[in-house]
Formats: sequence, structure tokens, C-alpha cells
Amino acid sequence: MTSLKRRLFAILVAATGIIWLVAGAWIYVSSRSELEHVLDTRLQEAAKMVHSLVDGRNLPTANDATGPTLLLPEPSAYERQLSCQIWSLDGHLVARSTGAPAVQLADNVDGYSDRVVAGESWRVYAIEDPVKRVRVMVGDRIGLRQKLVNDLIIGLLAPALLMLPVLGALIWISLGRGLRPLRDMAEDLQQRDAEDMRPLDAGKLPTELRPLAKALNALFDKVEAARRHEREITAFAAHELRTPLAGLKTQTQIARAASDPAVRDHALSQILISVDRTTRLVRQLLALTKLEAESPVVRSASHKAADLLAEIVSTGPPAANIRVEIDPALAEVRLPGPREIWMLALRNVHENAIQHMPDGGVVAWRPTLGATGLMVIDQGPGIPDEELDLVTQRFYRGRNRSPSGTGLGLTIVAIAAQRLGVELELKNRTDRTGLQVAFIIARP
Repeated sequence: MTSLKRRLFAILVAATGIIWLVAGAWIYVSSRSELEHVLDTRLQEAAKMVHSLVDGRNLPTANDATGPTLLLPEPSAYERQLSCQIWSLDGHLVARSTGAPAVQLADNVDGYSDRVVAGESWRVYAIEDPVKRVRVMVGDRIGLRQKLVNDLIIGLLAPALLMLPVLGALIWISLGRGLRPLRDMAEDLQQRDAEDMRPLDAGKLPTELRPLAKALNALFDKVEAARRHEREITAFAAHELRTPLAGLKTQTQIARAASDPAVRDHALSQILISVDRTTRLVRQLLALTKLEAESPVVRSASHKAADLLAEIVSTGPPAANIRVEIDPALAEVRLPGPREIWMLALRNVHENAIQHMPDGGVVAWRPTLGATGLMVIDQGPGIPDEELDLVTQRFYRGRNRSPSGTGLGLTIVAIAAQRLGVELELKNRTDRTGLQVAFIIARP
């Protein structure tokens, strides 16, 4: 069943029907018990009344021609169904009421008893009087009692069954009115265009719909942020690519027109610089897009930090007059998570340190305290303290930016660390100028 309204309608009608059935069963059991008690009391009262009317001195004998006579006056509606017998203690039928059987309704016992007479079940109350030498029996048919109970139950349930269609209609109308806010929300969303990301007004909605509205508003915020990010990426890429491409065209024209080998060589070197910068920018844009599209990873594998760093240094751009040191202790440091994400994070940190390094500087890779991670320490200008919280933002380039920087390197590193589930720590050196970037896998 795909309709929420129909599902609720079926649940409510079924629940109401079950309640009515249980109530009917309870009424049947309790009414039958109460009715039997009332009817037994009436049997006893009728027997006592007949007994009080009997005069033992005037009882007819078995030789009397008159035979048994009617003792009771014209009874009421229920009493009309009662049957009365008066037997002498010597076993002769003295009198009986109209419709009473000719055989004894009960055995020689006082009080209540059940007996089958002529194929019918009877409930009988008997009074034996040794003084008057009579036994008075008053009984009624058990089938009649059952009919009275059934009539009572039908009288109670018939109106309820007749009201069931009315109740169903009221439930259907009530559900329609109750689900109206949900339809209004759906109509509001259907009337919006693709650019409309306004949040829903959760304050005007019922309490049950507010979590849905808040979830939709959060989704709108995420979609709007993603679209804004795409626009920023597109605008920045267009701006950043325009400059090196224009430089490439200019330097190419200079190289073609130059007759001086020195001028031509200088133009070709500038072309190489522009190509490198453009390549790095495109690579970082692709890496950033891929990282932001991925979910947090599961640490299913681990890698030696020294092996990854050795590969990065050997395949990276040449660093003239810059020394790279990899502490042998990093061979014992294991990096959990996908290898490609670790390579992406470490490569960007390494390239960022190389770009800001002066001639003769040292880039040192070492394990963190307790060998719970790794860090790189450079001898560059560092990052101003007020910019440490800003450099991981997209396209942020601080005061100490390099000419070939794009403002995406540390952004990629921060996102990669988040995907890997490790802590990224940036802080300036205290012994001299330089920056320390640490990947903390676990606190010691």
C-alpha cells in the first residue's frame, strides 16, 4: 500500500474493529454471567412464591378426577416461559403450569440443577417441604436463556455495526484534514524552480513534520553550498588558467619571433614554468573534486610512511639546493587507509614545503611523539599566526604565498586528513622560521 492516507485509514479501521470485537466478547461473557444470575434468582423467587401458595391439607390425590391444575396467575413476558410442577413426596404429580412437561423437571434434590427433559435442557430450582409433603419445581429452558443473551448482544452490537460506515467516513475525512499540511508542503516544493533553495518555515508546521522540514532545509543548504562551491571552482579555474595560458601564448610568440638564442631560451623556460603551474593547478582541482565526492574511508590497510615518502621524493619535481631528509624511524610508522589518499596528502605537503624553501634549506620528515603519526618540518617563512586557521580554506593565499601557488594545496591536505580520519596540525617553529605540519593518527 503506497498511500499513507489509505494505510492510516486501514490501521484505524482495523484497530477500531478489533476493539469492538474485544468489547463484544467481554460484554457477551459478562452479560451472560449476569443474566444467568438474574434468571436463577427469578427461578428461586417463583419457586418460593408457588410454595407459599400451596396448602398441604387441600392437595388433590392421585384418585381425584380433577387432575393437575394451573397454580400460577397469568405471568409476565419472561415468567410466561417458566414451567412449574408440584409433586407429592410419594411421587404423584399434584399440579403443573401450562406448557410444563409431565415428567419431573428435577431429581429428588433441593436447589438448582440442570436436566434434559424430552430432548431439551432445563435449569430447575426445587423446594422440598416435608411438612406439606410436596416438592415444588420451577424451571426454564436453557435455550431460552441463550436466546435472551444473544438478543442482548445483537441489540448492543447492531447499532455499532450500522455506525461503522459513518465512522469510516469520519476517519477518512479526518485523515484528509490531518494530512493537509503535508500536501501543502509538497505543493510548495513542486511550485519551486531549480534555483529556489529557500528554507521551509518549520515553525508553521505540525510537530510531526518539523523533523522532515529541518532535514529538507539541511539538504537545501548542502546543495546550495555545493553549487556555490562549483561556481567558485569554475570562476577560480577560469581566472587562474587564463593567466598561464595567456603567458604561454605570449612566450610562444616571443620564441617564434626571436632571433637571439638567449631570448628564445628564456621564452621557452617561461613556457615550461607556465605549463608546470597549469598542470599543478589542474591536478589539484581534480584531486579536490575527487576528495570532496568521497565518503570517510575504512582503515582496512596500512602502509609504511617511509616507502610513500621515498616515492614522492623520487617522482616529484627537482628541488635545486634543497635537501630532503627522511628519518629512518618512519619505517616503523604505519599509515592506515587508502594509499592514493595518503599519497595525495603527503605529496601536497611536500610540494608546498619545497616551494617555500630558500636555497640551501632542509625539508625534514620525522615521526611524531610516540610514533603515532608523521610530520614535516621546513625552513621557510612559515605562516602568520592569524592565518593558520585560514590557509586550509579554498583558494586562500596568504602573505607568504609563492608565485606558483594556487591556494589549494593545504585545502586538499585538510580534506584528505578528514577522509582518513586523522588529525592535521599546523604550527610555526619556535626555534627559527619555518612551518611544522603533522598528521596525528592517534594521540599518545
